[in-house]
Amino acid sequence: MIEERGRVLSVEDGAVWVETIRRSACSSCQARAGCGQSLLQRLGGGARQGFIRVLDDRDCRVGEEVVVGIPENAVVRGSSLVYMVPLLSLFGFALLAQALGAGEPSIILAGFSGLGLGFFAMRWYAGRLGADPDFMPQIVGRVDKPDIVSGTHERSDY
Repeated sequence: MIEERGRVLSVEDGAVWVETIRRSACSSCQARAGCGQSLLQRLGGGARQGFIRVLDDRDCRVGEEVVVGIPENAVVRGSSLVYMVPLLSLFGFALLAQALGAGEPSIILAGFSGLGLGFFAMRWYAGRLGADPDFMPQIVGRVDKPDIVSGTHERSDY
């Protein structure tokens, strides 16, 4: 389970809106000098805060700190689909055009058409997965009050 801490912004029926603070792992990575993510982080690219809708079947209150989680297999499956389907579609359409004896400009056009169709298919499929609870982040715990002496936060699972 991939987990991130956040704060509840609003509560609705069966779900809550959570604000998360994005943290970069660049300080602990050995490749930070040649990494595009590190460059974007230094330039301020992208928002530092994320607002996500999280499934919740427990009682959460506005302002409460929670731990949000999503299964690793959902992230792996989703990212592999998003990358592989358009790429395979691009190559498939280009190879099909070549097999049909099309010229080079037609093969290139067929490849880009396949890429566009792959992106469209993934957009449609992502819309269908939007209602699947296996692909939605869920609240997996609450962050208790900070310990005054040590300055740490304890996590309490439900």
